[in-house]
Amino acid sequence: MTEKRKKLVLLDAHAIIHRAYHGMPDFATRAGVPTGAIYGFSTMVLRIIDDFNPDYIVACYDLPGPTFRHESYSDYKGTRSKTDEALKMQFGPTREACDIFSIPIYDAVGFEADDVLGTICEQLKDEPIDIIIASGDMDTLQLVDKKRVQVFTLKRGNDTVIYDEAAVIERFKFDPISIIDYKALRGDASDNIPGIRGIGDKAATLAISEFGTIEKMYVALEQDEQKLLDIGMTKRMVGLIRDGQENAEFSKILATIRLDVPMEFKIPETDWHSAVDVEAALTFFEKYEFRGLASRLHRTFGTTAPEREIEPEIIEEINNDELQQTAIALCLLDSDLTDAGIEKISEYTGNKSFKESSEQIFTELKTLEKSNLLYEEIEKPLFPIVQVMQKNGVLIDTDFFTKLGKKYHTESSKIEKKIFELSGEEFNVKSPKQLSEVLFVKMKLPTKGVKKSKTGTYSTNIKTLELLRDEHDIIQYVVEYRELQKLLSTYIDIIPIMVGDDGRLHAEFLQNGTATGRFSSRNPNLQNIPTRTELGRKIREGFVAAPGQVLVSFDYSQIELRILAFLSGDKNLIQIFKDGRDIHTAVASQIANVDEKDVDRVMRNKAKAVNFGILYGMGINSLKKAMNSDREEAQMFYNGFFENYPKAAAFLEVTKQSARDQGYTETLFGRRRQFRNINSKLGFIRAMAERMALNAPIQGTSADIIKLAMIHVDNYIRKSKLSAKLILQIHDEMVYEINETEVGDFSKNVVKIMEGVLENSYLKYESEVPLIVHSSIGKHWGELK
Repeated sequence: MTEKRKKLVLLDAHAIIHRAYHGMPDFATRAGVPTGAIYGFSTMVLRIIDDFNPDYIVACYDLPGPTFRHESYSDYKGTRSKTDEALKMQFGPTREACDIFSIPIYDAVGFEADDVLGTICEQLKDEPIDIIIASGDMDTLQLVDKKRVQVFTLKRGNDTVIYDEAAVIERFKFDPISIIDYKALRGDASDNIPGIRGIGDKAATLAISEFGTIEKMYVALEQDEQKLLDIGMTKRMVGLIRDGQENAEFSKILATIRLDVPMEFKIPETDWHSAVDVEAALTFFEKYEFRGLASRLHRTFGTTAPEREIEPEIIEEINNDELQQTAIALCLLDSDLTDAGIEKISEYTGNKSFKESSEQIFTELKTLEKSNLLYEEIEKPLFPIVQVMQKNGVLIDTDFFTKLGKKYHTESSKIEKKIFELSGEEFNVKSPKQLSEVLFVKMKLPTKGVKKSKTGTYSTNIKTLELLRDEHDIIQYVVEYRELQKLLSTYIDIIPIMVGDDGRLHAEFLQNGTATGRFSSRNPNLQNIPTRTELGRKIREGFVAAPGQVLVSFDYSQIELRILAFLSGDKNLIQIFKDGRDIHTAVASQIANVDEKDVDRVMRNKAKAVNFGILYGMGINSLKKAMNSDREEAQMFYNGFFENYPKAAAFLEVTKQSARDQGYTETLFGRRRQFRNINSKLGFIRAMAERMALNAPIQGTSADIIKLAMIHVDNYIRKSKLSAKLILQIHDEMVYEINETEVGDFSKNVVKIMEGVLENSYLKYESEVPLIVHSSIGKHWGELK
């Protein structure tokens, strides 16, 4: 009787961990502890158990330090950036997860996890065991052996694929073992395996599909180069292969997974199914705040959830308005819980019942006097106004968008052809990888200062393109192409599809959409329509007024700098605004010690960059880029700001220290933003929290003022029985649609209401700094300045 074959899953731990981390780099606990890699590894373990129900699971890890490949080739993996500190600190917890799930760990000094995997496969070749290698690294495909050894990997998104020998051949056109020779010719940028320079996927595939190994290929080449020409290679390819034989042979050594690591693999004796410590796993998931994995764990192991576990099961009928208002209140308690749904609400309270959760949240809110007052005086009365704004929508000129789309698509095609002409070949301009190869490999643009992506290719992000703008004409065309494609795919082609039967676009506006209290927008996101370029501004012309109506906008002028002035009490800043002078010109004048009349446009722009840079916690390097200047001048402007406005500087420092001490900042109206990771031991996390803390009271106060203005203007409209309808709220701007006959008085009165909103608020706050509002009237949004 044939012995039943067992099933072993080998986890390529490092590959899984790296993929998870880079897929979820911002995944963290509420205290700021990075957890993306831990979460990804844990979900992969549960997925493998569910999908394969293996008899054994084993994890293979890399160890720190050089391997034999580094000793042979010092530049091995030299293109990879230094491992992030946030990733390093997650390796230990994944090993802890292995212990909880009774998964033995194998590793070996001087070897990589791939070599450990290969050696295990080799040592088990005569055993009745089928092996599945779970990995995000395609290098392991060379270990595939019929159906005895298969590779399970994730594709883009959450799709999976399993490779047996037939699947490898179908994809690559040659046997799994020949992947080594393929990489020997083509190289591998991620591992910095050189291959033969100039030989890409096409030539490598042709050669290995025909000859199987580089050794057989070189024998054929020595006999008659025509054998390589006959399979479709060019004279140039053949020449490169001939000249690159030494590189190819060396690259093959680097690419080959070792099968002889000095280790002995033992088939686990313990039944891991029964050895898994479910309670320990629950504690582990709770520690790292993987609440969703708890229920999945119970399903996987057929256990019963303990009473303490919270799985939101909402059985009562929930009023959507009450749900949204509760979510808004929750955001005032915990600023990280923006746009909360029923799950977040239940998780926060530990209660399955929405009614009880809502009561608990509002009871807790009442214990915070200022936060509760802010809800009662701002968020609660604002809620129906926002609902009506969404219901109103904004009229869309679909013919305009159709014509604009046709124009931009035509222009995009022209630019694409120009890019092909300048590069000398056609390629997918949207592909960062292909664009990188064209710019840096074929065209040999300079790479000094250009960072590499995680895959080893040079970055083509906007910062890189700006750095290269003067190096070649192609860069400007790539930038223009990307802008057009972004506008088309995000707005121009999409907005007409989203228009309702009434011809109006009804986007969503979220009161609790951001941690600072500002609105966010979605379906579509109207807050992000670009306005700095003519191409982006053009989109606003498609947002129009109905016949007999006009659009009128109201925009607070330089409100965040005004808020900095009155919150800090800085007399010099306050005086600039009291005198009605231009803040950027005044700052440039004081820093450069020249008369304001002598401040030119360049000086003003540099001062403007510094003014806003200070608000957002920029350092010297960031300011240098924003000012388009050198470090010395950036330092001068930076120092000059704090010397001329000492109370503003002191206020920002006090704000930062207060956030460190209390864990949160507050706006003028008491809106809190939490910073749980501001005292993190990780420098980059701490610095990011400090930058956000500097701006939170200022941006948050601005948000509170805008919201109050919306309420006061709505009261005026209703009392005056005007036709005006609020249709958009974009950052510091409010847009109304109103009958042409009413717009004159309406515009004057709204400006007055908005400028007096602080002293007429429930705080009765009297500021030395005047709030200034600009209004504009037009038939479409593009006319509003």
